[in-house]
Amino acid sequence: MYQYIVIFLYISIIVVSACGQQNKSKVENWENGLLTDSFLVVEHLKAITKTEGYRNYRNIKLLDKTADYIFNVFKQYADTVYFQPYTVNGNIYKNVVCRFGKQNKPVVIVGAHYDVCGEQEGADDNASGVVGLLELARLLKGKILQYPVEIVAYSLEEPPFFRTEYMGSHIHAKSLKDLNIPVYGMVVLEMIGYFNDREKSQFYPVKALKVAYGTEGDYILLAKRSGYGKFVKTFSKRFNEVQLVETRNIKAPSKMQGMDFSDHLNYWKYDYDALMITNTAFYRNHNYHQKTDTMESLDISRMAKVIDSVYGALINL
Repeated sequence: MYQYIVIFLYISIIVVSACGQQNKSKVENWENGLLTDSFLVVEHLKAITKTEGYRNYRNIKLLDKTADYIFNVFKQYADTVYFQPYTVNGNIYKNVVCRFGKQNKPVVIVGAHYDVCGEQEGADDNASGVVGLLELARLLKGKILQYPVEIVAYSLEEPPFFRTEYMGSHIHAKSLKDLNIPVYGMVVLEMIGYFNDREKSQFYPVKALKVAYGTEGDYILLAKRSGYGKFVKTFSKRFNEVQLVETRNIKAPSKMQGMDFSDHLNYWKYDYDALMITNTAFYRNHNYHQKTDTMESLDISRMAKVIDSVYGALINL
């Protein structure tokens, strides 16, 4: 993920903080523990990050190996699984797609990128989001859904292809538009594994925003642009209702620097309703784009709670 999320630059943005309001999910009450399997989370993280070399755009062999791993996990749970290949500078890169639910309603997209920036393991950025996709696939198997869900693991989110037509998410979003596939909304999982309870562990470019968000990096953020639609409104409400993880919500103009610094930007380009779920990246995690971004730095328990909350929102749309 390119250097991003200066989403706190103006006091005039509308901020809503929430750690679950109203009632918990009507379908899953989580009384017997988390649905996300922490053992599988760790195993997936190991498989994706503990590799020879780094899964950046130059290392096509490792990117392909990672895509194959994602495909094989998806195949365990989904009837529809496929690669979406595309060519950049003579090299073939791949999105990995799986789908759940009937085809007679607008689709919900859940995505995360599996490439990294430079030579680093990229555990938080963004193996954490990809593992979220893998566990969501497991949890969605056999479920009756109000809207079909398409899960997509993207290539080439990171530099030098960020903000270009070669981003995997641009390829996917454009394909939906070209095929006139109705889309209800989109969610991107962008760095969901790093938390820090220490005071002053969470930073902001505007000091006054500490009042709204606090100084501890102990929450997950739902970032949405002003004028968002029904999907983002409903998804956010359901996510908060699960009441598993400390949650903050923010909405701001999409033109504000940072609001579009992940794969959801390509769905906004085609006027699809979309939001980003993130731990705010470098405003909290000093391992961002560093060799220290390893799975040992992640909070597996809270990461699992984020995944469960996404699942709870999806099955209650």
